[in-house]
Amino acid sequence: MRANTMVAMILAGGRGTRLKDLTKKVAKPAVHFGGKYRIIDFPLSNCANSDIKTVGVLTQYESVLLNSYVARDHFWGLDTNDGGVYVLTPREKDEGGLEVYRGTADAISQNLDFLDSVNPEYVLILSGDHIYKMNYDKMLAFHKEKQADITIAVRPVPLKEASRFGIMNTNKDDMIVEFEEKPAKPKSNLASMGVYIFSYKMFRKYLVADMKNPESNHDFGKDIIPAYLNDKRRLAAYRFEGYWMDVGTIDSLWEANMDLLKNNSDLDLGDPTWKIYTEDVNALPQFIGKEAEVTNSYTTQGCVIDGAVKNSVLGTNCVIGKGAKVIDSVVMPGAKIGDGASVTRCIVADDVEIAPGAVVGAKDSEHIELVASKFVE
Repeated sequence: MRANTMVAMILAGGRGTRLKDLTKKVAKPAVHFGGKYRIIDFPLSNCANSDIKTVGVLTQYESVLLNSYVARDHFWGLDTNDGGVYVLTPREKDEGGLEVYRGTADAISQNLDFLDSVNPEYVLILSGDHIYKMNYDKMLAFHKEKQADITIAVRPVPLKEASRFGIMNTNKDDMIVEFEEKPAKPKSNLASMGVYIFSYKMFRKYLVADMKNPESNHDFGKDIIPAYLNDKRRLAAYRFEGYWMDVGTIDSLWEANMDLLKNNSDLDLGDPTWKIYTEDVNALPQFIGKEAEVTNSYTTQGCVIDGAVKNSVLGTNCVIGKGAKVIDSVVMPGAKIGDGASVTRCIVADDVEIAPGAVVGAKDSEHIELVASKFVE
């Protein structure tokens, strides 16, 4: 694929309120995952592995850390002469005032000058907060084969959860005949993954028209896609069969981390043919003490483990004290579990300290407990 045939635009500006204190001062795509990664590493690595050289990352909420992180495009091998990662934030306009991104489509509309300067044939729209590995070049080939104006990546979800998603109804040729945004009574369980390919010339016209419409929500699902359908444009559904998780809640973030520990996991971070790239943290090798017990767990560089860790994911520079127990939990970078403490079915946030002897969480709890501040029993 030649440079700038397809440009990626990653929407990374949402608040992520369902992740509670994890996103109180950090944008959701910058939240840690899998020990040493951040969520944004996944779409960026997918772009690098798909030979997409130019990537725009659209940020807004609590963006300082995220902006500085993605600007270091050498992490993903995207620091090339004919590409790179571009941080695109809301800008002050000539007419005065800072115009925040009002919706997913508006975020792209406000950056048409960037897209025009790159002049792509196709635009790939991605979410910055999903965990998955996907070859976007294969999706582009499907888009061309179908002669589509939009191609939407889809996957089946349990029907009881379908009302949380944009739902497609398709014909036998996988062409979309109806789109319902979060329907109360979904007609199918074929859900949008929030991954779109648009043919740019036509897409640009629809975005300009949407900007001029005072009644628009400036949203892909509510406005742009229905407009294409109303105009009888060609919309194709690209069926994705790999692992995908929207880590929008504490429970789903925990579940995705636990999926890493399964035998023959669909989310294989050790696959040399599709690497997930991230910051190379300067940390000491991990240390596992003589009385430590580590079973079926991810442990990362810099960890010091003197207790028992079972079926858990430990981030960089974690400390597990003597006699401490960490079971079915995610411990994020820099957290410390005191001597004799017990942590079960929890997510422990970055740099949090759990006091010696404290007991957090329970094996029979319905939901995962988030520990986001110092815990003293």
